[in-house]
Amino acid sequence: MRKPRQSTVFRSAAATIGAALAAVTLTACGSSPDADGPLRVVASTNVWGSVAQAVAGDRLEVTSIVTEPSADPHSYEASPSDAARISDADLVVLNGGGYDQFVEDVLDSTGAKPTVDAFDLYEERTGTHAAESDEEHAGHSHGAANEHVWYDMPTVDATANAIAEQLGKLDPDGADVYTRNAETFRDRLRGVSETTAAIAAAHRDAPVAQTEPIAYYLLEAAKLKDLTPPAFTGAVENGTDPSPASIAETRQLFSDKKVRVLVYNAQTEDKVTESIRQNAEAAGTPVVEVTETLPEGMDFVQWQTRTAQTLADALNGAS
Repeated sequence: MRKPRQSTVFRSAAATIGAALAAVTLTACGSSPDADGPLRVVASTNVWGSVAQAVAGDRLEVTSIVTEPSADPHSYEASPSDAARISDADLVVLNGGGYDQFVEDVLDSTGAKPTVDAFDLYEERTGTHAAESDEEHAGHSHGAANEHVWYDMPTVDATANAIAEQLGKLDPDGADVYTRNAETFRDRLRGVSETTAAIAAAHRDAPVAQTEPIAYYLLEAAKLKDLTPPAFTGAVENGTDPSPASIAETRQLFSDKKVRVLVYNAQTEDKVTESIRQNAEAAGTPVVEVTETLPEGMDFVQWQTRTAQTLADALNGAS
């Protein structure tokens, strides 16, 4: 995911969060929620908002902060109204891992509240807790772990279960409903996993390239081999210019027919990534688009099912 340079992030985030929290403080005394009112569930992005809504069902309405396809959760700055929604929420669902830092900044400033952090669940599930320095955390790095965990179906399932558990504590009368909804959601997720398993069975170790490692866990589940130079994807993800050597090496993958698919983040692109796509298309390499927010009119499972099937179709057509 493209990120602005750290100095810009720190200066702008500090100023914005400060202003947002000041507004929250001014309004909090006069806007206390009715204790008997509906629970307020807030998600950092509509990706996790869709997961939370699947669990909440008809009992609750989930609010998502980042919903626009052009918005970048890595560099998103909470507005006063965003900060108010987060601070007033009964449950906050976030990606974590530094991906949606604006939520963590608000939570750090407003005090503890029930949260579900998908990246923390990934680390717990896989045992990949990474000791990190303050500098690494500020730069959105958790060791070698990839923070785009919504492409990891076991972590998404664990997140849905955690949401059901938290909602059950907050709303005991609805606990059974939330549990059943999470089980139904798990059943739907199996379709995505079955598609990636079929890719792995038919195309194990097939070479692919990507403009940045957004769909890392999708490629991992499909047992595909990413040949993209790490120097290229690392630069793109960190919002810096890839070196001419890494760009040339990436282009060579297509001219030499070394990869069968390009996985392309259509949501955050620039002249470099657009030129890589053009190289792939000129070489006849199929392009599979991935995004970081939900397409309009689709829920999480529909979106992930379509993405996995598009990847399968591209590989089958490139065989």
